[in-house]
Amino acid sequence: MLTKRIIACLDVRDGRVVKGVQFVDIIDAGDPAELAHRHAAAGADEIVLLDITATHEGRGTLLDTVKRTAATLFVPFTVGGGIRSAEDAAAVFDAGADKVSINSSAIARPELIGEIGSSFGAQAVIVAIDARRAANSADPVGDAEVYVAGGRKPTGRKVVEWAREAEQRGAGEILLTSMNTDGMRSGFDCELTARVSEAVQIPVIASGGAGSAAHFSEVFSRGKADAALAASIFHFGVTDSRELKAELARAGVPVRLPC
Repeated sequence: MLTKRIIACLDVRDGRVVKGVQFVDIIDAGDPAELAHRHAAAGADEIVLLDITATHEGRGTLLDTVKRTAATLFVPFTVGGGIRSAEDAAAVFDAGADKVSINSSAIARPELIGEIGSSFGAQAVIVAIDARRAANSADPVGDAEVYVAGGRKPTGRKVVEWAREAEQRGAGEILLTSMNTDGMRSGFDCELTARVSEAVQIPVIASGGAGSAAHFSEVFSRGKADAALAASIFHFGVTDSRELKAELARAGVPVRLPC
């Protein structure tokens, strides 16, 4: 089994890290550069910074925040939010990112996935999918819908079908966030994660619902995820990556232990 990655996520609004529950009830969590450095030092394999209001506000990524955060890091750094073109991606890479995450812009113009990949490599392109289960469906997982604009707008597109298309268009990874479990700390949506993982050959990062080491272990086994992302449990001191990885290693999950 390949080594599983633990990723710390920074949702940024107005230059500050924030965290909510199911994409609402937002509270302040701190400074992005300080938190990124702390999480990386504690053993996170990667850091993801998402400018969560850039698309909704119709603006580009806050490059000053990206630069300041990148300057503190020694692990791979992904940035998302407000990236609508290969030129936007280039500016984010110039600011210090190693990968970009695209969501609403990829749905609006799927060709963007290949345009960024052809310039910077597929490994640098993550397609983020904000997913909500279909409440009134006989198959709420299979009929889960893609949302955009920070979870504000349904697209009518099914999650599994969009994940397959994103892979075909050149995405290097899928970042799958369950809106149903986001911020609840009650566990990842393993059924949805497994459905997407089985549908594609590229790595799938599970997001939404982390509350304990057992939740990570479950999403790696039952959910078939290649990596798992968390925010609030790291920001608010529930655990850190070092402690989490130690617990996962004791449970037999292959992780890279920090020095």
